[in-house]
Amino acid sequence: MPTATTPKPPTAGRVLVDALRLHGVDRVFCVPGESYLEVLDALYDAASEVQLVVAKHEGGAANMAEADGKLTGRPGICMVTRGPGATHASAGVHTAQQDSTPMILFVGQIARGQVGRDAFQEVDYHAMFGKLAKWVVEVTDASRMAEIVARAFHVAVSGRPGPVVVSLPEDVLTEACTVPAVRSTALAAPVPDATTMQAIAGVLAGAQRPLMIVGGSGWSDEAAAALADFATAWDLPVACSFRRQDVFDNRRAQYVGHLSLGMNPALKDMVTRADVILAVGTRLSDISTDGYTLLQVPVPRHRLLHLHPDANEIGRVYRPEIGVEVGVATAAAALARLPAPAQKAWSAWTRSGRTAHEAFTQPPARAAAATGVDFATAMRHVTEVLADDAIISNGAGNYTVWVHRFHQYRRPRTELAPTSGSMGYGLPAAVAAALRYPERDVVCVAGDGCFLMYPLELATAAEYGARFIVLVVNNGMYGTIRMHQENHYPGRVSGTRLQGPDYAGLARAFGGYAERVESTEGFAAAFERARAQRGFALLELVTDPKQITPAKRLD
Repeated sequence: MPTATTPKPPTAGRVLVDALRLHGVDRVFCVPGESYLEVLDALYDAASEVQLVVAKHEGGAANMAEADGKLTGRPGICMVTRGPGATHASAGVHTAQQDSTPMILFVGQIARGQVGRDAFQEVDYHAMFGKLAKWVVEVTDASRMAEIVARAFHVAVSGRPGPVVVSLPEDVLTEACTVPAVRSTALAAPVPDATTMQAIAGVLAGAQRPLMIVGGSGWSDEAAAALADFATAWDLPVACSFRRQDVFDNRRAQYVGHLSLGMNPALKDMVTRADVILAVGTRLSDISTDGYTLLQVPVPRHRLLHLHPDANEIGRVYRPEIGVEVGVATAAAALARLPAPAQKAWSAWTRSGRTAHEAFTQPPARAAAATGVDFATAMRHVTEVLADDAIISNGAGNYTVWVHRFHQYRRPRTELAPTSGSMGYGLPAAVAAALRYPERDVVCVAGDGCFLMYPLELATAAEYGARFIVLVVNNGMYGTIRMHQENHYPGRVSGTRLQGPDYAGLARAFGGYAERVESTEGFAAAFERARAQRGFALLELVTDPKQITPAKRLD
């Protein structure tokens, strides 16, 4: 009989944990389940190296893992149990897929001998996750655990990063395993050849109205700095794709805006009028191209130069004149080495784009009938007082239009925002960010509907000492849906009213600091009091329900 001090025999579950350690995993987000008890027991022995963060909902755990992957560039790790655990976690997998975030979801599974009998909590994960994940695999042989986990890490980060789902039958996990864990091998990054880069330089140099669109995942400080050097030397206007504003310092003279929901009409016009578009890292998705209308499909009238880590994304929708399969760091470094022309015919074009952006990001005058907190002024204050490395998280909803329009992002990996448009993402993401970087300011901005998706993760924040601020933007409705409802069915309000709790009281019940803020004048002082807290703090911002966007009112 093994004792507490007797080394446990190697099992497939223990090899899995050994593989996590070999790959530098220092944090796992989970909701425990009996289907992977052997892994939980192995993590007990690895507690000095791997922190196990127990979320209160599998959706919260998956979103935390996805956010951790965004912040580190390494696969975020999530573990859930079979059936309901996996279905709850699927929202985080979808976000990782749409956001190109490296992530691995380990799912406990029924024993192999029960497959196909519709056993308790049985799910076919190949069928369920086949279109959501980059790779879905079930470990049916204990001796293959090391091989499969190493491949999972490789697939998650290669090409266009994304999620991998590994199914773990409970009887496999307890089987003896003599094949030790191995580490995946990092691939040498492809480097674009000099001829191709010179061709790109030639097209840019001959432009009258060039525009660089940047986005995608994997941007480090070094890569962003190289990109900024290139844009500055060439004086190219730079637009960031949807929810990738942190790729390029928004204060720079070349930054002309965010290709987003609520896009600046002047920026939309700029994309339409450009004669050359240099797309770096971005997929040129539907939101960034206003429903694929700003560029002609499949062959744009613009001269399109597309640099992306995954060849499958080049030409998926738009056929470029030049397409280069290259990672964002290598692409930025190669661009920075291109000598800039002495004469730049587009400098006035860049200045006009910047001027239009600066005008657009000034808080508009409030209507005389407006009530509550002016959220534009509040977001400008957040920008002014926070350091460059502060992390802002948010989910989905009309309130995010204020965040993206009035906050300035200044460093990469400071924007945690789902391009998938997943409500509820912001709070779990803030928990992950606060645990990853406890010395930095973290602010979660959430609409009342968005916040109510995962408010229970405040309990996770309290348990693990996560320090961050939640701004609950309370207008008593599902604002995005109400906006569309008003456009298509004016005056017929159905299903979009929202009766929330006492948000401040709820936060206090979880052990946090909380205030209710009802005026613009009261926000700055309340925000400073929240920043002074040692744990999490929540500010409920009562906003005008009729102010449906920064520029439009329901009345």
